[in-house]
Amino acid sequence: MRLSGLEGPETVLLKRHFTEANVSVLRAMVEDRAAAEGLAGVRLGEFTLAISEIADNAIEHAGGRGHLELRRRADELECRITDNGPGFTPAIPELLPGLDDSRSGRGLWLAHLVTDRLTIAAGTSGAAVTLAMRLH
Repeated sequence: MRLSGLEGPETVLLKRHFTEANVSVLRAMVEDRAAAEGLAGVRLGEFTLAISEIADNAIEHAGGRGHLELRRRADELECRITDNGPGFTPAIPELLPGLDDSRSGRGLWLAHLVTDRLTIAAGTSGAAVTLAMRLH
């Protein structure tokens, strides 16, 4: 199977639907699984934070629910968060939102800043954000 243009074996570590009611449990599960795969210290915290920001975006902007899949690729962890919201035009702000005239995009900006890879597939219906962190 091939994901995001990367080849090699993969292992599904976690698949969950989430809502505001269970997103805190989901964060803890992601952190536990990522730590078990060898992600540690600051990088573990940053990966968990980035996933939390994107999941919160799905809750806030896409009908209060989403779906998360965490996978282990050969040398990285990859998390894909999807939703069935109204979609949006993907844009990651260059400056921290709030420092310029923009008031949105803070979660995407932060996730992009702290992960090794972030891709967005979105349009007029639904979105998929993929975040990855190399295992060192």
